[in-house]
Amino acid sequence: MFHLVKENIHLNEQAANKTEAIKKIAAALTSVGFVEQGYVEGMLERESQAATYLGIGIAIPHGTTKTRHLVKKTGVQVFCFPNGVEWGDDGEKAYLAIGIAASSDEHLELLRQLTHVLSADGVEERIKAIKTADEAIAILTGKTSAEDSQFVVDSSSLLLDIPADSLAMLQALNASRLKQQNAVNTTFITDVLDNKPNYLGQGVWLNDSKTGNVKNAIAISRTTSNLSEDGNPVKLLITMSAIDDSISGVVNNIASLVFNQNLEQLVSANADKLINLLVAEQQALTENTVSQASTNNGALTCEFIVPNENGLHTRPSSVLVKLVKEFNSKVTVANLDGKGEPVSATSLMKIVALGAKKGSRLQFTAVGDDAQQVLDAIGKAIESGLGEGV
Repeated sequence: MFHLVKENIHLNEQAANKTEAIKKIAAALTSVGFVEQGYVEGMLERESQAATYLGIGIAIPHGTTKTRHLVKKTGVQVFCFPNGVEWGDDGEKAYLAIGIAASSDEHLELLRQLTHVLSADGVEERIKAIKTADEAIAILTGKTSAEDSQFVVDSSSLLLDIPADSLAMLQALNASRLKQQNAVNTTFITDVLDNKPNYLGQGVWLNDSKTGNVKNAIAISRTTSNLSEDGNPVKLLITMSAIDDSISGVVNNIASLVFNQNLEQLVSANADKLINLLVAEQQALTENTVSQASTNNGALTCEFIVPNENGLHTRPSSVLVKLVKEFNSKVTVANLDGKGEPVSATSLMKIVALGAKKGSRLQFTAVGDDAQQVLDAIGKAIESGLGEGV
C-alpha cells in the first residue's frame, strides 16, 4: 500500500468549488516536492474530461498523460472538507479528496489500492466524521476498529413476541435499539423509517440502509399481533447495520432460510434457537442450487473481455456506470480473472477496485424487465472501448 504520513493529511479545509479545491491540492503536491509547477493544469484538464468523483463522498483528482513529466515522486495529498465540495457530475459532494501524483501507469495500481480500501461498507460515514490525521490514515489504509467490526447476536438483539399495531412500529423499535447501541446515526434511522422493508416470505421482513452505518449490529422484533402489509403477513422484522463483511455469515444464513423456505423457523423459535439459526455455520449452497436460484430470479448473464489498454480505470468505469444507471435492471459484475466476487455495476469505486486489466473476463448479471437490453448495451459499450476507443 502507498506510504501515508500525518503530514500528507490536511484537515478542516474549505473550498468554494472543486476548481479552488484542486488548486489547493496541487499546491500541496508541489510544496512537498511530488510535482513541479504546472502540474495543476493537468489536474484541471483531467477534471474537465470527466469528474474524478468516485462516490460516497470521495474524489481522486490527478493529472493527465501530458503532465506526467512533471511528476518527481509518486505520492498523495489528502484534503478533508467537512462541509463538502460539489464534485460529481450530478452535484455530489466530496468530503475527502485524494490528490495523486504518479508517473507512467503506476497511478492505476494506486487507484486500485485506494478504491479497494474505500469500497468497504460504512466508509462514507467515517469519512464525514474525520477529526484527526490518525482517523484519516486508518480509513485510507483499511483499518477498522475492533470494537466497531465485532459482530455479536445475543438476547440484547431481540425483542420477541410483543404486541404491535403495524410494520412501521417494528421499524421504529429496531431503529431505536440500533441507535441505543450507537450502531447507526440519524441518516440510517431516517432511511429505514422512510422506506418499506423487503418481504422475504413466511411473515419475515428485512431492512437496512446504505447510509448511516456506524458499526456492525442487528435488531430483531417479532410480534404476536395479526398484522399484514401489502397483503403479506407481518411476523418478524430484521434490521441490520453493517460496516464490513463480519455480518456476511448472518446474511448467508438468512439467504439459506429463504431459499429452503424455512423462514417459519425464525417465527416460531425461542430466543436461543433463533440466535443459533442466524449465527450457526451453514453449508454453502451447491453450484446447482446457485444456478437454480439465478434461473428462478430471472437473471441473465453475459461475459465480456476488457479491450482497454489500461484496463478499467476511472474514465472507462465511469462510462460503464453511467450506462447501467440508464436501465431499470439490477446489474452486478465480477472479474473472473480476479476474485470473481460480484459487485454493483452502479458503483464506480467497486468497479475500479475489481482491478480489471486488458484481457480480463468480466461477467455481468442482470435481473429485471430490461435485463437483456442492458447486457446488450454493455457489450456494445465495452466493444467500443467505453469512451476510449480501441
